[in-house]
Formats: sequence, structure tokens, C-alpha cells
Amino acid sequence: MRIALTIAGSDSGGAAGIQADLKTFHQFGVYGTSAITAVTAQNTLGVSAWQALPAALVAKQIDALAEDLRPAAIKTGMLGSREIVETVAERIARHRLTTYVLDPVMVATSGDRLLDRDAEKLIARRLAPLALLVTPNLNEAEILVDAEVRTPDQMERAARALVAMGARAALVKGGHLTGATLVDVLVHDDSARRFTHERIDTTSTHGTGCTLSAAVTAGLALGRPLEQAVTDALDFVHRAIAAAPGLGSNKGHGPLNHFVPAPPRPPTEGL
Repeated sequence: MRIALTIAGSDSGGAAGIQADLKTFHQFGVYGTSAITAVTAQNTLGVSAWQALPAALVAKQIDALAEDLRPAAIKTGMLGSREIVETVAERIARHRLTTYVLDPVMVATSGDRLLDRDAEKLIARRLAPLALLVTPNLNEAEILVDAEVRTPDQMERAARALVAMGARAALVKGGHLTGATLVDVLVHDDSARRFTHERIDTTSTHGTGCTLSAAVTAGLALGRPLEQAVTDALDFVHRAIAAAPGLGSNKGHGPLNHFVPAPPRPPTEGL
């Protein structure tokens, strides 16, 4: 069985963060491990409080897993502080964790900030060059590339800028686009691919980005090519949104349905 690692914050509501990541890993048939960076108090209505863990403790968690339960692929989500960003970058390089998906979590679905402002540019400078794939939404892409990102053409330019920063590929997510059709843009090997799907009329979108990056990470851990891992992850998330259970307040953003089946696997994959 293949192992995947999530380095991220804990969501008490179970919809995002390491909870969403571990549920997603499980659905893909991958053994999930975690290094917790922060603890949040949140539900479908928003984040009421959060606290980053000491960077030294985050480092110890990563060390413990790299030494024994070494992951085939890893992802990062909420990092919380400049010190943790620096520590994670150093540990990824030290342990040569090269199959790395960077989800640059900065703001929750509810609009609550989940990262110190002085750490935002550090993600682009320290983590992007280590990543196989970066998966920002429109707002995160604007922060990382310091340019407006509101159209598919701007998304492609932002993805190419992230690759120019050192990432091997970038997937700019279009969930915040207006209109009935959504577009996600992947730049990889100097080519661009646009994925389109119809918008689902729902407020059950909490944890969408975490789930997507975790699904890509699981696919990579299973040995799938990057574009196939992205395609499978987008399909999984779309179906998880469509089948959302409608939990929580109707004034908030509910969780996805992580129980939808993952895309089928070849019989010998991941053995």
C-alpha cells in the first residue's frame, strides 16, 4: 500500500484540512499520514479561532514520518506562520520529498484568513520551487504572482508565472469565476490545458481546495502521471460537491461528500 502525507491544519468541523485530506486518501486506497501545523475552531459558519503549532514540533512530525512511514507523495495546506513555512521548506528539501503538491491555503471558504500576511510571499519564494504542482485559487494566485487573475487567460498567465518561479506545474482553480461554466487551467511541460464543467448551484463547498489537492496527491502516490492525477482529482471533487450531504447551517458552507467513490484503479496500481 502506498503512503501519502498531508502537512496542514486541523479542521474541527471535519470538512477541510487534514480531516478532508485523510478521508480523500482513504477513498483513493492510499494510507494517509499527517503532520499538523495548526488547530482551528471552525464549523460551516466560519473560523472562530486558530493557533499555529510550534515550528519545531511540525519539524519533528515530518522527521518521524520520513524516517519510518516515508510517503510516496506529500501535500501542504494551511501552514499558518512564517516560521512553519521556512521549516516545512527546509524539511522537504532535507528529506528529498520531491513528489510535492503545494496548496497555498491563505483564506478559508468563509473568508477567514489562515496565514500571517508576512508569510504569503515566502510561500512563492521558498515552497513553489520545491513543488511538482501548485494549486492556487484565483485569490491565492493573485497574491503569489502579484497580478489580477479573473479570467481564463489571466489564469494561464498566472500558472506560467508560477512555473517560472520554479514549480514544475501549476493548476489555477476557477471556482471563484462568475458564470455558469467554470474553468481550471493546468500548465505543465510548457503546455496549457483547460478543464471545464458546469457550476453546481450549492453552498456545500467547504474543503474543496483541500480535497482537490489531496486527491491529486493520492493519484501521484499511486504512480499516476500528473495530468491523469489532476483529471481524476477534478472528477472526484465535482462528484463530491454534487453529492454533498447538506450538513450544517443553511447560512454557511457545508462539507463535500468524501464517500463518493474514487476513479477506478487498474488491478496492479499502487501495489
